Amino acid sequence: MTAAPADVRNLLLSRIRDVPDHPQPGVVFKDITPLLADPAAFTVLTEALSELCVRHGATKVVGLEARGFILAAPVAIRAGLGFIPVRKAGKLPGATLSQAYDLEYGSAEIEVHAEDLEPGDRVMVIDDVLATGGTAGAAAELIRRGGAEVAGVAVLMELGFLGGRDRLEPVLRGAPLEALLAL
Repeated sequence: MTAAPADVRNLLLSRIRDVPDHPQPGVVFKDITPLLADPAAFTVLTEALSELCVRHGATKVVGLEARGFILAAPVAIRAGLGFIPVRKAGKLPGATLSQAYDLEYGSAEIEVHAEDLEPGDRVMVIDDVLATGGTAGAAAELIRRGGAEVAGVAVLMELGFLGGRDRLEPVLRGAPLEALLAL
């Protein structure tokens, strides 16, 4: 796990707002919109994530719907890599690969265009938060089913109390899991 340097960590944390009781009582939602609205903080975040892509030899970047799109697209541009959206089932036209996964309250399914992944690709999965690890794990499975290799998973913040790292690490099969902030 790569923790951000103290100055980067402090800047990023100062731009993440806690929203109590959202979306339900007892939950503290981590709102990244203030970070996205600050061009200096967003640039620092983009550079930190793109450095992880380069360090781990990624050739493409996957962004997980929806906030992962916002982070992964500029990271891909900054690192000089292709961007691949992983969407909720039924949102992509054409031939797709799909992967179901379990949630605390049920199940969900994500998809990727089959032709976007090629043998030899090393794909970094990017999202805003690692919570329970289900979506990132399903994305890793999709990447492998598409014939590519998982270069790693990189997130802005990891909510350690939800145990996502422990559930995700076996699915990663040795690929790194990087979190700039551990909360």
